[in-house]
Amino acid sequence: MDDRELEQLLQDLESDRVERKASIAEKDRIRQAICALANDLPNHQKAGVVFVGADDDGTCAQLSVTDQLLLTLADMRSDGNILPFPAMTVQKRTLLGGDLVVIIVQPSDAPPVRFKGQVWIRTGPRRGIATAEEERRLTEKRRSRDLPHDLHPLASASVDDLDLELFSRVYLPAALPPDVLEDNDRSLQQQLMSLRFTANQAPYHPTVVGLLIAGKSPADFIPGAYVQFLRIDGRELADPVKDQHELHGPILDVLRRLDDLLEVNISTAVDITSGSTEIRSADYPLAALQQLVRNAIMHRDYQTTTAPVRIT
Repeated sequence: MDDRELEQLLQDLESDRVERKASIAEKDRIRQAICALANDLPNHQKAGVVFVGADDDGTCAQLSVTDQLLLTLADMRSDGNILPFPAMTVQKRTLLGGDLVVIIVQPSDAPPVRFKGQVWIRTGPRRGIATAEEERRLTEKRRSRDLPHDLHPLASASVDDLDLELFSRVYLPAALPPDVLEDNDRSLQQQLMSLRFTANQAPYHPTVVGLLIAGKSPADFIPGAYVQFLRIDGRELADPVKDQHELHGPILDVLRRLDDLLEVNISTAVDITSGSTEIRSADYPLAALQQLVRNAIMHRDYQTTTAPVRIT
């Protein structure tokens, strides 16, 4: 946060993103404030601030900000009293003509956060222990964030990166019964949201699964989201390459093109028996190869590694 934003928060006496403490005489109250801001019950999804060295009216309390003071406050993050550990920074800042300690607390990804076993929250001017209902709301916030990687939105992508015609013409008829589609009066954006192709709030970034299935160029956002085909003249990877292709695009298109490549690259031997019966024998069974590549693509881990799945 820059000085201007911090000064605005310091002077905003009604904000529930701010706590002010003149000193560190009551360290547990500062810990309670950190806990409450980390829980972010109002769901601002913005950092909260504890100003140490500021009076309740936002004026400077002339606190001497020393290295030891900064170290004492920083240790509150990991001294075991606040669990899970909050994401916070401790800084010395000069605001409105006075030195203050600024503790910037990020909203927790795993609420509820507890101080000595109790869940502290802040709503408006009130800081207190959460009720059972408020604690349930915090737990629901955590569950809503515990999404599989496929359903996480990618902030670097936009709806323009999706092939909306492919989504409407190919995916929807395959995913939903005809009578449901006929009675459906949802907008295209609502359809994308309901099928988890985009986030459910503006700016509606596409999810990982949305880009994989209907992305114009998924590999631009998801490393490894493509298929490389090699036909090697020999048995070792270092042997000469007879043919190679790199297939990009939505999964349906990649699979269609890959099926064509597999079929073209299968050699079929013809054996004429003594009774003039023709016996055809393929060096690889096409159905088995199709099953292998589909399993490899569908079970590919796009979250923890960019290493490819390799079928030899």
